[in-house]
Amino acid sequence: MAEIPYDSNLAQSGPVIGPHFCVSHLVHLLIDKKAFTLRSTRYLVTSADGNLMFKVKKFPLSFHGTLVVLDTSGNPVITLRPKKLTYHSRWQVFRGESTDDKDLIFSVKKSSRFQSNTKLDVFLASNTSEENCDFKVEETHSDGSCDIFAGNSSTPIAQMDNKRTGSIFSRKDKLVVNVSPNVDYAMIVSLIIILDDFVSGSSPISTSIDFSRKLIDRFLKFFAAVAHLHDGHARSPPVVELRLSLE
Repeated sequence: MAEIPYDSNLAQSGPVIGPHFCVSHLVHLLIDKKAFTLRSTRYLVTSADGNLMFKVKKFPLSFHGTLVVLDTSGNPVITLRPKKLTYHSRWQVFRGESTDDKDLIFSVKKSSRFQSNTKLDVFLASNTSEENCDFKVEETHSDGSCDIFAGNSSTPIAQMDNKRTGSIFSRKDKLVVNVSPNVDYAMIVSLIIILDDFVSGSSPISTSIDFSRKLIDRFLKFFAAVAHLHDGHARSPPVVELRLSLE
């Protein structure tokens, strides 16, 4: 990843989520994306030297793909929620564990309906007209790598490079993030997670639906094989085939 060109005017975007997430030096982060798991943790965010910075978990009892970002003490920092009825178009980010409008920090939506590379517009809660975005996110590669900009600037305030390894069946995504000085890195983390959902369709609810459909399909095939066996057309039990398909 190329080093972010430092621009003192652009990099002074200041705190969006909190002043303690803005530091005077370049911040290097690693985001470890978890594959589908029954556990609630979806992402682990660490510093370049391996210290835990954030955990991103599925919001308890959520059916809308809502995520909560926790600090190192397990306290909720922000909540990320896909907006109802516009699930693939807009996300909202709230303070703490709240989803009340009064605690809204910013919203994120696609800049246009049809895109070859994903582009997102970010609007602070105070920007009610949404005529001009406060930040923007642009996908730079099909693996979800991206640049993040303040307003309509062409100089990135943060960049993410996806160091993808493994095959299509055992893919592992390690997101390498560089954040300019004095830029709220908690906000940057939230934007990258939201972009990842837009790019990969990896929200907890969509992943769960896909997994459930595959499981149902496998059971239907198994019962059809059992029925076929009882009809006297099958020569051997289908148990081995079922075990292989579930691995």
